[in-house]
Amino acid sequence: MNQTTTGTTKAGTKYTAADPKGAARRNVGIFAHVDAGKTTTTEHFLFLSGRTRELGSVDSGTAVTDWLDIEKERGISVRAATTSFMWKNTMVNLVDTPGHVDFLSEVERSMRVMDGAVLIVSAAEGIQAQTELIWGALRKLKIPTIIYVNKMDRTGVDETALMADIRKYLSPDALPVQEPLGREQDFAGVVSLLGGEGTEASETESAAGTELLESLAERDEALFQRYLAEEPVSPAEWKAAAIAMARACRMFPVLFGASGKGIGVKELMDAVVDFLPGPGGESTEALSGIVFKIERDKTMGKMAFVRLYSGMIRNRDLVRNVTQNLDEKVTQIRKVDGSRSEDLGVLEAGDIAAVCGLASVRIGDVLGSPDRIPEEARLAVPLLTVQAHWASEADYPKTVQALQELSDEDPLLDVQWMQDERELHIKVMGPIQLEMLTSVLASRYGLDVRFGKPSVIYKETPKQAGEGYVAYLMPKPCWAILRFAIEPGPRGSGLQYEARVRTEDLLLQYQNEVQRRVPEALSQGLYGWEVVDLKVTLTEGQHHVWHTHPLDFAVATPMGIMDGLANTGTRLLEPVLNFRIHVPEENAGRVMNDLVQMRGVFEAPVLQGDRMTITGKVPLAESMDYAAQLSSLTKGRGAMVTFFAGYEECPEGFTAERQRRGVNPLDQSKYILSVRKALQG
Repeated sequence: MNQTTTGTTKAGTKYTAADPKGAARRNVGIFAHVDAGKTTTTEHFLFLSGRTRELGSVDSGTAVTDWLDIEKERGISVRAATTSFMWKNTMVNLVDTPGHVDFLSEVERSMRVMDGAVLIVSAAEGIQAQTELIWGALRKLKIPTIIYVNKMDRTGVDETALMADIRKYLSPDALPVQEPLGREQDFAGVVSLLGGEGTEASETESAAGTELLESLAERDEALFQRYLAEEPVSPAEWKAAAIAMARACRMFPVLFGASGKGIGVKELMDAVVDFLPGPGGESTEALSGIVFKIERDKTMGKMAFVRLYSGMIRNRDLVRNVTQNLDEKVTQIRKVDGSRSEDLGVLEAGDIAAVCGLASVRIGDVLGSPDRIPEEARLAVPLLTVQAHWASEADYPKTVQALQELSDEDPLLDVQWMQDERELHIKVMGPIQLEMLTSVLASRYGLDVRFGKPSVIYKETPKQAGEGYVAYLMPKPCWAILRFAIEPGPRGSGLQYEARVRTEDLLLQYQNEVQRRVPEALSQGLYGWEVVDLKVTLTEGQHHVWHTHPLDFAVATPMGIMDGLANTGTRLLEPVLNFRIHVPEENAGRVMNDLVQMRGVFEAPVLQGDRMTITGKVPLAESMDYAAQLSSLTKGRGAMVTFFAGYEECPEGFTAERQRRGVNPLDQSKYILSVRKALQG
């Protein structure tokens, strides 16, 4: 039996909290650059829908989706937070994602499970680096997207220039479906440029309305013919056409608002329901879902956030984890709102919830069939590595366990535990992420952990083609002979692997073991960094009927690979950033000189009024502190935005060596003794 509760918020808005069974559904991610107003907009969604009785605030630390201590202290989101609300008889699952570049991995994982997106652009700051990065990923995944221009009430907002930038940096298919009422401090709301139920045709008679209808007609042949022939097209037909185009990513509706004042938010909520598609999938079909987020709860333990594409999961169901090839029993299914949660009992196709009881589950694991799972867009690339330092010897094992648990929640931390050296190293995106980790280690685990100075993560790549060979024949019993051809690959190609040996010479099970061990063998090259952008071909392999042990090829593969790298030699690669700098004209000469000193390359500067815009590339190692230096140089009037461009070759003669974990396979005698001791243990 459906139950409905009605009441009134303190703002006087009537709300209805209905049982969502039978309601339509939307799975929506809200994305933006930091400080564009994502969390403020989310809080207004929850308040206007009646989900919350009080309007949460980022500044006062009362936002539902910012519940970690560091989020309340810093006033920024560092974790993707799920929440939900009912609007126009539609259940909206909303994921509020972090805006700071240090937490891009949270954005990346959330994006994969969304059916639609709201991209918030700050009218005050315009299109920023992370906005472009997120937009590119949304387009790669073909996710229908609403562009919401927030902070329209700020001084100096130029709507015409802003729309030109949106079309230049994001898409020419961005079409305003509203017209702002008033400018800057006089911004008072919006008027719809689209018709529909209860909408007067006169709303589309402005110049902006005519421009929108012409743009829609250009994207639809039937509408175009009717428009040219001056045949009447009803407002409802125009709106239906716009909705169809938005859901097909043929146009991107642009809306305006000032979320801090609650202006334009209700219209944005209407647009989420109207313009973004539902999830699809049936609960009667085979189970298919993916784990996109993991959290730990003091009461429930490990909670795996699952987006279900088809099928159904109930409390106490045995669920197949196809990624890890195991079955685990579900203890509870919970709907989570920030730090609060409630037991649902069931998770149905198209919905998102936290599944408890899956002790071995990891981010990215597929539950049931993988057939419906969409691809992912890689955004986050950790470019810095740091060492953890614990307060006392008793905290060492606790710190190891804590960081390994946190690595479950964010696999890109890639915790490297060097047991012999008693060292812990992690990969990070930047200093704000380190602050977050320090805070979580203190609040959740009671640990006082400090991190060393971040250093740049370099990579290696072969200088030339060559061969690696190993004959692992002593001490008995063992027998494994391998020969590898190693060739440099195109930049950004990663690792390509191929085997060209007969199964009579090397059994398939041994070939598979070699293939599995090659990436591990390449995790540390001649200078201790990961080796990338190469092709490895197994050209010869032999086993012995009596003497070969199943693990012989696990031992032999690193020795053969390292022998090959010693023959080819490796060159270092460094991370390079794209940058865009805006500075007063009088500072441009000094800035360009700085860029040359940092080994940067850039286009001819563009003069816009009394400011210069400079774009180009610069090595991360040379420019880590330059944004702060630029702000000081220009007395706060200059700004630098950067995003990862890729890895490029270091200058000739540059060296950067990293301490190797374990024994180097090039020292074969010592390496064999070390590994065999581990095997015996």
